[in-house]
Amino acid sequence: MSDVGRPLVQTTFVVIDLETTGGTPHLGAAITEIGAVKVCGGEVLGEFKTFVNPGHSVPAHITALTGITDSMVYQAPSIAELLPSLFEFIGPANQSVLVAQNAPFDLAFLSHATRATGRSWPNFVVLDTAIIARKLLTRDEVPNCKLATLAHFFGTATTPNHRALDDARATLDVFHGLLERLGTLDISTLDQLVNFGRRSRKKTI
Repeated sequence: MSDVGRPLVQTTFVVIDLETTGGTPHLGAAITEIGAVKVCGGEVLGEFKTFVNPGHSVPAHITALTGITDSMVYQAPSIAELLPSLFEFIGPANQSVLVAQNAPFDLAFLSHATRATGRSWPNFVVLDTAIIARKLLTRDEVPNCKLATLAHFFGTATTPNHRALDDARATLDVFHGLLERLGTLDISTLDQLVNFGRRSRKKTI
């Protein structure tokens, strides 16, 4: 478990986004693209971007949504080949915190792939920008907490487009916007932020 008492400005966050061939790995869907951005104290420390061979054809409706085609992924490494380099990029669970928009989706695919390759899923602290936004923003500010809506609200430098790295970059900008708002609530440490994310929400979107 991470040292959750440390200041947010000294915490390394890895914002991650996946593109997949469907909604759940348990029904056979697989990862086609991974994008991640590592940041600490507002400084980008590195980016991770790769296609992933899903082991089957990309459905037509997924290609229409993401622009990812079979020809783009068929020579890409498998997720089993990529996991070591991805975990190396993320860093140890006691040092890095994962951030994602609708985190359960991405974590379901990553943890499923990790266990399917005989590894144990690291005990990362995980923050979900959608959950944090639902508790911070009112309906007057945003009609929903979809990434595109939050990106527009915070004026992100990158527009979400269903491509992994671009969506991770947009999520990072959203996360920074949320952190600025959290600062007005005197939330400045990781444990405070984790506890905030677990509270029963008073506002629903």
